Amino acid sequence: MAPSSDPHVIVTAFNRFGLGARPGDIALAQGDPRGFLIEELRAPRGASIASDGLAATPEALQTLFVDSQEKRMAREFAATMPPPAPASPIGPPAGDAKPAEAKPKERNAEQELFRDEAMARIKAQLSARAGFVERLVAFWSNHFAVSVTKGGFVRVAAGPFEREAIRPHVLGKFADLVVAVEEHPAMIFYLDNQRSIGPGSRAGRFDGKGLNENLAREIMELHTLGVDGGYTQTDVTALARILTGWSFAEAASEVGEPGTFLFKNNWHEPGPQSMLGKVYEQPGRAQGEAALRDLARHPATARHVATKLARHFVADAPPEPLVDTLAKVFVDTDGDLAAVYAALLGADLAWHAPPTKIRTPAEFVVAAMRATGFVPKEPGQALGVVNALGMPLWQPTSPNGYADSVAIWASPEQMKLRLDASLQMAQRVREAEPLAVLETAFGSAVSKETREAVSRAESRPQALALLFMSPEFQRR
Repeated sequence: MAPSSDPHVIVTAFNRFGLGARPGDIALAQGDPRGFLIEELRAPRGASIASDGLAATPEALQTLFVDSQEKRMAREFAATMPPPAPASPIGPPAGDAKPAEAKPKERNAEQELFRDEAMARIKAQLSARAGFVERLVAFWSNHFAVSVTKGGFVRVAAGPFEREAIRPHVLGKFADLVVAVEEHPAMIFYLDNQRSIGPGSRAGRFDGKGLNENLAREIMELHTLGVDGGYTQTDVTALARILTGWSFAEAASEVGEPGTFLFKNNWHEPGPQSMLGKVYEQPGRAQGEAALRDLARHPATARHVATKLARHFVADAPPEPLVDTLAKVFVDTDGDLAAVYAALLGADLAWHAPPTKIRTPAEFVVAAMRATGFVPKEPGQALGVVNALGMPLWQPTSPNGYADSVAIWASPEQMKLRLDASLQMAQRVREAEPLAVLETAFGSAVSKETREAVSRAESRPQALALLFMSPEFQRR
């Protein structure tokens, strides 16, 4: 794609591929919006965020383990205490007693760890140059979904999982990303692989416990090959056997630091395994890594990843030539993701497609904050709105992640929720000048109707809410 000063192309760079423009951004991208995005891919450690003050996975899980142990001991102690004496039927004289003041509910360790990670993520999204790389982080976090609905373990590990397993590999090789994700305790716990024991292993022969195929099935169906990727149930079972022993060190583990990946050799199904027509004879953990890397390099995986990327950034039914291009680059570069992204940005089809996609709730809220310059003082100011819109952070209802289709995010119910959210956000940034925000978000690439609606609003909050609900702001 040739350099362009077309204001619509410049806005496309920020809305379709990024997280929305901040004050002054449109001027910076003028002339070469594609190059503006490419610069993000070339930035050193472009997907990383500062981990200062954030707990690594083992530290976060050890905090959870200690907190859980203390709560259990408190419950056991309470059970040994005699029941409290019944209250006197005669109360104190009227006017003598003062009502007890309700104490503010203290946040527990799980909540604090989650909030710290959420705030770091929000700050990264707000400070990003265009937000293309942050969009990619969110895309892969949703592709390799874990959910805090699983409980405290995932609640404290979801943030470190994204920060340690996904961010370092977003601009690297897909095979490295897959291995890092599947061996992270958050994924292992979420899909129950710590319960998977090879039937022929020493542990399996001793207590009769067997395979759990959850992780193996989702790796093939969602993470690599795709539902139509040509695998069979026999292949799923083989991969489940290959991944037996992939676990993590628990609180009372005698081996390994609690909260870290742990390969349990006595749980691993011994011997060679055949998957997708190939025999894997490697010993122990190496067998799983070899299988995952082959799955990551499979042509069906290339097609699956290319389709999902094109669907996310361009259209629910992405142009086949675009998918073909991305899949070919994936295969030719051995899954070099930065090369695939560059091919996406270099394709005219990706820029010229009409803006049919709708911003997800998370993208919508971040775009509003970037356009107005609002920086939340605490994560609840952003998370509360996203929760109300049906996309709570790291909380999809299934391993499929959140939906990525117009039908879900453009429904009448969703638009009603977005109107309420727009009014709420507009009140929070009521000091912002609406026409200045409009200029920040769109420059001259805004319809006459939207400009007039914002100009004629009766108040600043109303004008900002109209701007947030405009087609130009909602679509990408």
